[in-house]
Amino acid sequence: MAYIITGSNLTIKDVVNVARHNEKAELHPDALQRIKVCRAMLEKKIDAREIMYGVNTGIGEFSETVLTDDQVKDFQRYLIYNHSAGIGDPMPLEYVRAAMLGRINVHAHGNSGIRPEITLTLIEMLNKGVTPYVCQKGSVGASGDLAPMSQIALLLLGEGEAYYKGELLPGKEAMERAGIKVPGLKARDGLGTINGSNVLTAMSAIFLYDANNWLKQAEIAAAMSLEALKANMGAYIKKLHEIRGFKGAVRSAEAIERLIEGGDLKAGKISHKVQDAYSMRSTPQVIGAAHDALAYARSQVEIELNGVGDNPIFFPEENMQLSGANFQGTPVSLPMDMAGTAITMVSVLSERRMNRLNNPALSSGLPAFLTKGAGMFSGLMLSQYTADMQITEQRILSAPASILSIPAAADQEDFVSMGMNTAIKNFQILDNAYGILGIEFMAAAQALDFREYRFGKGVTKAKEVIRKYVEFLDIDRPLYKDHTKMKELVKSCEILNEVEKETGSLG
Repeated sequence: MAYIITGSNLTIKDVVNVARHNEKAELHPDALQRIKVCRAMLEKKIDAREIMYGVNTGIGEFSETVLTDDQVKDFQRYLIYNHSAGIGDPMPLEYVRAAMLGRINVHAHGNSGIRPEITLTLIEMLNKGVTPYVCQKGSVGASGDLAPMSQIALLLLGEGEAYYKGELLPGKEAMERAGIKVPGLKARDGLGTINGSNVLTAMSAIFLYDANNWLKQAEIAAAMSLEALKANMGAYIKKLHEIRGFKGAVRSAEAIERLIEGGDLKAGKISHKVQDAYSMRSTPQVIGAAHDALAYARSQVEIELNGVGDNPIFFPEENMQLSGANFQGTPVSLPMDMAGTAITMVSVLSERRMNRLNNPALSSGLPAFLTKGAGMFSGLMLSQYTADMQITEQRILSAPASILSIPAAADQEDFVSMGMNTAIKNFQILDNAYGILGIEFMAAAQALDFREYRFGKGVTKAKEVIRKYVEFLDIDRPLYKDHTKMKELVKSCEILNEVEKETGSLG
């Protein structure tokens, strides 16, 4: 079943379904009619020689330059050429597809003034698997993601490059093979295709989807470590968190309690301390704060996904056009800086629990570094080093990009969001987070193998999945393969999927 594009109700999950899982998309008839009405209004204004930014004027510092009729015809092509100024490695295809979907959803409002052929061609490209080659770097996240969006727009001219059926082809050839007619660009079409923060928003949507799955796995790893460390689970009783009132903490405490359900620790059969260290006792508050941060970021991203991010914006009912800054990426980049920091914060907490598992002074009777042959063997000593290196990189990346504006365009564009920097570094933070959490999972499974009591259903299932990929460390062996396997296992969400079959959804 196809996703119906209306301009509203586009969710992060919808973005992932279309961008990652290749769900088809269709434009709602009402949206198509809105686009046609707006275009008709724009063409009347062009015929009346009304001055409109980016239609019959230059852009940026050249916005006061009025174009001749002949220049208007060619301006959109040169605009796209000039702005196709990215650099470096190509973006993953799902980022590009998600950006295309977001831009189509902007058009569906009927306030952009582009020809319907433009929007319909973008939909056809999505559905037939023609994905433009787009450099990952080049956008400052204001005036839209101009450089990457322009590489998408090149296909509308039959230029640029695109992937089709696993092959990178010249844009014209990719369109021909897919049977897609090249629409060309007329007045307004080019700027109306590129002038929004659609790439950084698309990337942020995908990040938030994956980060939520990572946070749920952080709760599974925490539950495993807590059982291995004989934690006092009184700190996880729901009532304690409800009286404070943070939704994320309530959610996290509930999830961890569900994971240890059916085990001896939950049943009160295991002796424990009166009060544990913060890295054990504060887990619901810390992971909960991350849940709340991601929930706020999600709300802002979904507003942007369903809003009109463009310039100028046309209002057919009032026969009016307004020029402003609805392309500005700050409403997304600011909460997304916080979202990336939240993942780093939870990674630090994960490493601190892994430290307690390794340290015989802190581990409630577990052998030093989780090895039976301490001295001859070093066990998981160096696994902590690997986690620590990744955390340091996360901390460097967690400096906010949203405060790092650099003026451009002769100071016409003198404050920009740097939201693409945020989007790129967030995925680097998450990549490290997969590795850090994988190491805690590996250490927790190793620790549980030294315990002889019964574990919770969720914890037991998680340990079973881990043991499919990483064996108990009986004697020392090179661990780089185990670390990498665990990182990929966390990224795959297999642990999460199997555990939720046992426990129900963790949120």
